[in-house]
Amino acid sequence: MTRRIMAPNLRVWQPLVTPSNTSPRQAATLLVARAARRRQGVEMFMVRRPGRGVFPNLHVFPGGKVDAADTGLDALCEGRSDAEASAALGLADGGLRYWVTAVRECFEECGVLLAYRAEGAEDVFQPADDAERARFDSHRDALATGALTFPELLAREGLRLALDRVHYFSHWITPETAPARFDTRFFLALLPPGQRAAADSRETAGGEWVTPTQALAHFETGAWQMIHPTLSTLRAVARFATVDQLLGDVTAGRHLGEIDVQLRAQGQQPR
Repeated sequence: MTRRIMAPNLRVWQPLVTPSNTSPRQAATLLVARAARRRQGVEMFMVRRPGRGVFPNLHVFPGGKVDAADTGLDALCEGRSDAEASAALGLADGGLRYWVTAVRECFEECGVLLAYRAEGAEDVFQPADDAERARFDSHRDALATGALTFPELLAREGLRLALDRVHYFSHWITPETAPARFDTRFFLALLPPGQRAAADSRETAGGEWVTPTQALAHFETGAWQMIHPTLSTLRAVARFATVDQLLGDVTAGRHLGEIDVQLRAQGQQPR
């Protein structure tokens, strides 16, 4: 049985269950951002997890576990090699799979696809018309049911992943006291023109665009449940007045402050 409690002084949702003794599972999360529609600032698309599992009802950014099929797609990736990706993550090799997972999970969970139609293309994919939009909605459904794999989708549509549009943001490893542990890389991308985000009803219980300040206010009132990595990410993004400022600082590695003792205890890693 799982019940929700608020950790003393931290006011962060925690499940009251037996801690996991397993090694962290590799995962990736993608922060999809756009300029705020009615005010200055940045909006981010957030989803709510279903009310089941070890982390039910949490508001999070789209993401999930690294799949075996996310490895070995170098030939379908544009703008970033495995060597470059691995160096950015502080890994000897295999870093590109985290970027692939972030893009795949983003498409599965909110329908945003960061891809190019051809090698060397400059414009990120956007549906040409309603018929093509419907076809990609069907692809998304097929991915969810296992009828289609992500590499098959890319090959069928002649797409290459726009990994030069996906920027490394942060690294979190769930503490040993958690009921399930993840070694998660966070990434940032801007919503491509002509695309729209919509939460998947199978993997999520809903989704919406929200400013970091609004999301944090929902947490403070108890309306939303979130954990440390999500809260820390929202606080970091809340400092930026425009998406250009945010993207500039993230690409330059200036977006995060010092990782203090408390953040380390919560699972934030140096890179």
